[in-house]
Amino acid sequence: MSSVTRVVLAEDEVLLREGLVALLTRFDFTVCAAVGTAPDLLAAARDHQPDLVLTDIRMPPGRRDDGLRAAVALRTERPDLPVVVLSQYVQTGYAAALLDSGDGQRVGYLLKDRVAEVTEFVDTLRRVAGGGTAIDPDVVRQLLHRPRDPLAALSAREREVLTLLAEGRSNASIAGRLHVSEAAVGKHVGNILLKLDLPPSDDTNRRVLAVLTYLRADPVS
Repeated sequence: MSSVTRVVLAEDEVLLREGLVALLTRFDFTVCAAVGTAPDLLAAARDHQPDLVLTDIRMPPGRRDDGLRAAVALRTERPDLPVVVLSQYVQTGYAAALLDSGDGQRVGYLLKDRVAEVTEFVDTLRRVAGGGTAIDPDVVRQLLHRPRDPLAALSAREREVLTLLAEGRSNASIAGRLHVSEAAVGKHVGNILLKLDLPPSDDTNRRVLAVLTYLRADPVS
C-alpha cells in the first residue's frame, strides 16, 4: 500500500458525502471516487483498486443493505481489501456478515454518530487500512449478548410472518392472511433476516435459511 491512503467513498446523502470528502482530504487521504449508489461503488472500486473502501450500508438502488452487499462482493473478489461501513443503527447481522467476508480482517463497522468524533474516526480508517479491525463498541456489546435462541429477538408479528414463510407462502399470500399490506410484509421479512443474522445473499436463499432456522428452533405455535 502506498504512503497516501487512496479511498473510494460511497454515501447517498450528498451533504454527508461532500463532508466526508472534505474531512478525508484534510487528513491527507486521497479520494479516488465519491459515489452515491452501490453499483457505482462496485465500478469505482474495481476501476481504482483503492487502499480502503468507506461506504454507507443503506444505499440506492434498494436502500436496504445494498452498500454492505457491494462491500462483501468486493471482498469476495479481493479478500484483503480494507472496508469500513457506516450504519445509522446497531445491526449485528450486518456486522457479522462483514466480519465473515474476505479474509476476516481489515474491516470496520461504525455507527454514523462516530463520524463526529473526528480524530477517533480518522484513526479507525487508518487502522483498518493498515490491516486492523474496528467494530463499534455498541455493536460489540450486542454481539456478545445475542440471545441463544435465534428466534428470541423476533416480535410476535415477525414470528407469525416466519411461520407463514415456513408454509411456503409468498409475501402477497402472507399479506392477505394477516390483513396487512404486502409492503408491510416485506419490511417484516427484512427485519427477520436481519435479526437472524443471515448474511447478504440471494433473497430467495435468505428466505430458505430463515425457514430452516425456524424449523431447527422448533418453536411452539
